[in-house]
Amino acid sequence: MRDKRKATLILALAAVVLTACSNTPPPPVVASPVASTSATPVKTPSQIVVGVDDVLGGYNPHNLADSSQVTSALSQLLLPSVFRQKDDGTTELDKSLMKSASVLSQQPFTVAYDIRQEAAWSDGAPVAAEDFAYLREAMRDQPGVIAPAGYRLISDIQSREGGKRVEVTFSTPYPGWQTLFSDLLPAHLLKDAPDGWKGALATAFPAVAGPFSIKSLDQARGEIVLERNERYWDKVAAVDRVILRRADQQSLVTALRSGNDQFALTRTDANGLGQLAALGTAVQLHTVARPMVADVLLRPVSPALADPQVRAGIVALLDRPKLITGGVAGGPSATLHADSQVRAPSVTGYAPTIPSAGPPSAPDPAKAEQLLKAAGYSKDAGTWRKNGKTLSLVVASPGKQEPYATIAKELTRQLIAAGIEVNAITPQPRDLFGTQLAMPVLDGQAQSTPDTAGTVGVDIAVVPQATGGDLPSVLASTFGCRPGQPTTDKTKPVIPANAAGFCDASLQSTIDSTLTGATPIAEALSTLEPELWRQNVVIPLFQLADTLAIGSGISGVTAGPPMVGPFGSAVNWTRGPK
Repeated sequence: MRDKRKATLILALAAVVLTACSNTPPPPVVASPVASTSATPVKTPSQIVVGVDDVLGGYNPHNLADSSQVTSALSQLLLPSVFRQKDDGTTELDKSLMKSASVLSQQPFTVAYDIRQEAAWSDGAPVAAEDFAYLREAMRDQPGVIAPAGYRLISDIQSREGGKRVEVTFSTPYPGWQTLFSDLLPAHLLKDAPDGWKGALATAFPAVAGPFSIKSLDQARGEIVLERNERYWDKVAAVDRVILRRADQQSLVTALRSGNDQFALTRTDANGLGQLAALGTAVQLHTVARPMVADVLLRPVSPALADPQVRAGIVALLDRPKLITGGVAGGPSATLHADSQVRAPSVTGYAPTIPSAGPPSAPDPAKAEQLLKAAGYSKDAGTWRKNGKTLSLVVASPGKQEPYATIAKELTRQLIAAGIEVNAITPQPRDLFGTQLAMPVLDGQAQSTPDTAGTVGVDIAVVPQATGGDLPSVLASTFGCRPGQPTTDKTKPVIPANAAGFCDASLQSTIDSTLTGATPIAEALSTLEPELWRQNVVIPLFQLADTLAIGSGISGVTAGPPMVGPFGSAVNWTRGPK
């Protein structure tokens, strides 16, 4: 029995040894079952990419210095307005912001504005009366702003009902009141900012109150990413993001062809228009006029140009058609020559008022010589001098902004060729409008102050001038004096009312009567237009315009209201067939 147990043990040990030496794997380890989890798919944000010429700031829609495609686009996407323009050019109350706005009293002329309770800035602060008051004060007092005339008539602003009712009193009746308080700014963040109005929206928006907000703004990369504003209280945008992307003309065409850009808004030249047209039915092309005219300003507050004969002589030297040709470069502005002082070519009722023969329609060197000699100048060795002093002019344009830089270069060439010394400068746009064109005027001439010490005075400026909207307000903002300026003490300096520094007491009563509605604008312009041409202060060249190219894969984009553009309808844009 013992031998049998021993034999069994030996057989068992042998089996173990054979198993250890075998190549057969051990049975698999069976893991305990684990509950499966499926990853939630991440939704790709829907987006629309818009090709633009540039994304550089500033972005204040009320500053002439900041006027650009991107500033206009951002103001429509991010900022609230009391009234907005319709496609037929008329205005309507923006009910996303307002409950009502109406004339409360005729004597004194008072308008009541009722703001929706839920209207708020993206930081939670309400859109309120202080935003109206802040804008009014800036537009009344700050230089280089767009269409300030109506704001200068406001005598008082009262806040009611916790700031949600605003009562605005005017010093006179003002039929154009519906053009005021567009693109309100967040007063609670800007009024005490270190740089004040000068720094407002220079590089960013501290808060917004529109259907979109800024996700990123990268000037170096040339891209602004806007996303749906989750705090917005009204209609929600159909797309998650709108991207404004900088590109040159060739890149824009390529991006439209490939579908990387859904549409483009660009200041094209003849070559660019040809490339876009070559895309055929893949794009829809529209001309979108801007509310700006490229002007040459011969400033009468400049000592060198205070004499009307000198201004007339300089204008007689200018080849205006060549300035226009260089500025439009065969682009959409080529059909928008500005041959009127007040009405822009795209404005209803526009008709040329420019003298049909002679300056400024065409240069007249003989007449220029006659006028300059009458003003005491003589031409010596090819250079105009008076009492041994060379006729020297400072010609300024805003930085590298086009088309002004190109026009200023050609204008400089023409003057030098005619025997006039020129100092061409290109200050930063905000410095040009906020300082150099705003030097205080004493007894009709611009003066240096401690704040402007070392600042070069400007004789001729090649700049944008605002147009569109309420025509009497355009007239008063471009050519009018500040309220009371003609009767104020001439021994006290005053900030000029406009970029040209123009203020003519003999014209002011007519300008004022159009602003208050006492004189129809057509009647006033019949006498004012010839006189303004004779003054040789503002030489309009052409209205600015962009080409809107709408590609495939997007719906809801239109050319928009006159001089406004496509961005006001952005909440309705969708990706998909046109």
